[in-house]
Amino acid sequence: MKIGIVCYPTFGGSGVLATELGMALADKGHQVHFITYNQPVRLDFISDNLHFHEVLLEEYPLFHYQPYELALSTKMVDVVEKYNLDVLHVHYAIPHAYAAYMAKLMLKEKGIHIKVVTTLHGTDITLVGSHPTYKTAVEFSINNSDIVTSVSTNLKNTTNRLFNIKKDIQVIYNFIDVEKYDHANHEECKRISIAKPEERILTHVSNFRPVKRTEDVIRIFNLVQKEIPSKLLMVGDGPERVKTEELVRQLGLNEKVIFLGNSSEVTKILCYSDIFLLPSETESFGLAALEAMAANTPVISTNTGGLPEVNIHGETGYLSDLGAVDDMAKNAISILKDDSILLEFKKKAKAHTKQFALENILPVYEEIYKSCYINV
Repeated sequence: MKIGIVCYPTFGGSGVLATELGMALADKGHQVHFITYNQPVRLDFISDNLHFHEVLLEEYPLFHYQPYELALSTKMVDVVEKYNLDVLHVHYAIPHAYAAYMAKLMLKEKGIHIKVVTTLHGTDITLVGSHPTYKTAVEFSINNSDIVTSVSTNLKNTTNRLFNIKKDIQVIYNFIDVEKYDHANHEECKRISIAKPEERILTHVSNFRPVKRTEDVIRIFNLVQKEIPSKLLMVGDGPERVKTEELVRQLGLNEKVIFLGNSSEVTKILCYSDIFLLPSETESFGLAALEAMAANTPVISTNTGGLPEVNIHGETGYLSDLGAVDDMAKNAISILKDDSILLEFKKKAKAHTKQFALENILPVYEEIYKSCYINV
């Protein structure tokens, strides 16, 4: 099949999932065309089956904000026509599903009928989509998609609660390439370059947006390091980084907290880790948590959004209420204080990821695309 994928080309979970999905589909022999304003960060190669089409924005003095949706719709039409695509898979309701609907109408005028699959990831529903400015457009875009999926049951329920949805929403969990993490775990893990042998290593990976509560990460770590010698790796970048670094300085943790910025080698970084901290305000699924588990790292997280569907309390890590820094620190310490306990959590975290393996999820998407293709 010939599949167009539209996503944000960033380090965020939706962009990571879309890119990994596209690369996996290409490996299976499908023709995959990414349509976005930059090459996705996880898209580390282009092949005969894998293509990237850049959405260009022209600068016009008339526009205070450039009309990205218009440029995206036009690019979708061009790519569908030129490469005879069978289906468009858009990640995020806005602006992508909205732009896809406009592209579908333009293509219909040309006698071309394209099906649109929309995957909801979270922020497009919980933070942005439900705002009065966008709610009507988001509701319209979802209802006019041919197939709608969400990355967790929690997100499906939230969408149905916030909007008047007339489409059935199919839950398809995020996935990971377990073999990639197995390979990384078997490589030499030079944790001595990060910490002393007696020190534990805690890790946080995110886009440093307010919803990730990176200052809570620092406060949790501060309590942990008072009980257990440890280091903290902060991976990512974003609007909260400056405030987070300032808190590190205020608490005198400069020598114990390492900011690594954005990285395309998260699998290697996670091989150092003993605990993954994710005290987010909400997570539609928690892909970062799943990636940590695949790297044998138990997770300390909030119990919000789809996280309880990923992180099993008392088995793969622990869940706490939002903002419960003391409880999260206590749970982390309970795992880290004993080697045998830590090893048991690591094993259970790894085992839990098998159900989210790429080979289990990829066929589900292929069946969805096939149904679109058959019913065109």
